[in-house]
Amino acid sequence: MGSSKESELQDLMNNLPADPGLRPQMLDYDPNIRDEVRRAYLQKGPCQPKNHIFPQIDLSGYDRRFNVKWFDEFGWLEYSISKDAAFCFYCYLFKSNFKIGQGCSDAFTEMGFRNWKKKERIRNHIGGVGSVHNQSRQYCIDLMNQKQHIQTVLGKQSDQARIDYRICLTASLDCVRFLLKQGLPFRGDDESDTSNNRGNYLELLQFLADHDEKVKAVVLENAPGNLKLIAPTIQKDLVNACATETIKKIIKDMDGAFFSLLVDESRDVSIKEQMAVNMKTRR
Repeated sequence: MGSSKESELQDLMNNLPADPGLRPQMLDYDPNIRDEVRRAYLQKGPCQPKNHIFPQIDLSGYDRRFNVKWFDEFGWLEYSISKDAAFCFYCYLFKSNFKIGQGCSDAFTEMGFRNWKKKERIRNHIGGVGSVHNQSRQYCIDLMNQKQHIQTVLGKQSDQARIDYRICLTASLDCVRFLLKQGLPFRGDDESDTSNNRGNYLELLQFLADHDEKVKAVVLENAPGNLKLIAPTIQKDLVNACATETIKKIIKDMDGAFFSLLVDESRDVSIKEQMAVNMKTRR
C-alpha cells in the first residue's frame, strides 16, 4: 500500500503543469505534500518560454506584448502561454501561507498580469522588505536549504556509519583469526555482562577495545544494538569467511601442483572425535 502511494506521488511530481496558467492553486494540494510540490517546482525553476513568439494586444490604441527581457530583470517572473499573462513564481508557491488581504494581488498568482504598458506594476509587486513577495522568496530559499541540509546530514551520517562498521568488523575478524590460528575455543560458560570471564572471543574483543579508542567507540556496549557482531551465528559466519579465504589462498599457492591429504581422527578426553588434516604438495 505504501509503495502504491509513493508511486502515485512520484507520478504527480513528474506531471506537474509547467504553464502557470494551467496549474492548480497550492491550496488545492493535500497539505501533507505541498512542500514536495514546492520543491519540485523550485528544482524546475520558473516557467520562462524565452523562444515563444509573444502575441500583441491592443491597449488604449497601442499594440503591446510581453517583453522577453523582463525575464532577465525579474528572475521570479513567469509567463503563461495559455493565458498570455505573467505570474509571480514565489507568490504562487507560498501565497497560501498568508492571510487574505495581506498585500499580494491575485493578478500575479491566479488571474495573471497582462497590462504590458505598465511595467512599473511588475516592479511594484515586489514591495518592501516585509512584503508577501519577499517573504515568499525567503520561504523558497529556506525550503531548498532545509532539504540540502537534511541530505548533507544524512550523507555524513551514512559515511560515518560505514566507517564505524568497518572498524567493528575488522576488530571482530582480528579476534576470529587469532583464535583460529591458536586453536582456541570462542565461547565461554558465562557470557553475561557480569561474568568475570566471558569467553575468549568477547574477552579478546574487550582487550582490543581497551587498547584502541577507535575500536572502543564502536564495539560491545558502544555498538548499535543490531551491529554488535558478537552473536554465536555471527561468529560462525566470520569463521566460515576465514575458512573460505584460507582455502582460496591454499589453492592459489598450489598453482595446480599435485597434493596428498593425510587425515587422522581420534577421541579426546571428552569422548569427542577430533580430526587432523595434513596436506602435502609436490612441485
